[in-house]
Amino acid sequence: MNLFTKKNLFVITLTALLLVAGCGSGEENNEENTDSNNETNGSDEAINYSEEVEYTITGIEPGAGITVTTEKAIEEYENLNGWQLEQSSTAAMVTALDEAISNEEPIIVTGWNPHWKFAKYPDLKYLDDPKGVYGEAENIQSLARQGLKEDKPNAYKLIDQFEWDVEDMESIMYESKETGDDIDEVAKRWVEDNQEKVSQWLEGVEDVDGVEVELASTPWDSERASSSVLAEAMSQKGFDVTVTPVDVAAVFEAVGNGDVDATIAAWLPLTHNDFYQKVKDDVVDLGPNLQGAKIGIVVPEYVDLESIEDLEPAE
Repeated sequence: MNLFTKKNLFVITLTALLLVAGCGSGEENNEENTDSNNETNGSDEAINYSEEVEYTITGIEPGAGITVTTEKAIEEYENLNGWQLEQSSTAAMVTALDEAISNEEPIIVTGWNPHWKFAKYPDLKYLDDPKGVYGEAENIQSLARQGLKEDKPNAYKLIDQFEWDVEDMESIMYESKETGDDIDEVAKRWVEDNQEKVSQWLEGVEDVDGVEVELASTPWDSERASSSVLAEAMSQKGFDVTVTPVDVAAVFEAVGNGDVDATIAAWLPLTHNDFYQKVKDDVVDLGPNLQGAKIGIVVPEYVDLESIEDLEPAE
């Protein structure tokens, strides 16, 4: 083979090797680009949270104030057309929330403050409510039967002076949940540890000897906490207090009819307004015992929604 032929063969071989290497590199680059595009497309693809939760809001007991208000919200917001409110119990709602958060899965629940779930899960958030169906921050108010001030003036005075904070109530609920102790027991410890605040409620109240007082309350942990605390504080002045748990409609009826002395479980001006309007002329409104209560639709922080209007109608 002459020198020219050898030279040509070398050039041809080198060119072929370069072409093969170039093609391989191109394929790898194309694969990398494809993978990169797939990853980008995947990360940019919005999650349809409405579809993920099957167009369902996980709620609590039928007839509860927040249940009634959420039913109104479903009617008021056009984008909630076809949505369902799953009604069961507070315990079932919290269990579902706990499981979802543990697995970082989407969930939408009815929520309210005070409640221990906000102490356990500080990253929970309320969805904005542009139509104002759930109202602004609310108060929990004390209502007394007509004639209580005349019949039992010291009981009336103490109930009227009872006032505490959202954090107080939530601390009792959370401790009960974490320790497994009954709310009544935790409430007694809270009263012992917060005598400075309790003394303000007792100021000017005379000691009595076994005067009976009956309070109507709902069976929810928030109201169990407040009623237990008030009952324990009243016992320091000699009152014999009975707390009767009933559904929310019966709470207002009982006070309005004079069947019980008072309740400290009225969420106003919105949540229990329908019940309040029926008895407002038959009760004495003592004003707020807790300010800054709130209700609404709640999601974990990792659910990328900010407003009720971000939800999509069921197909």
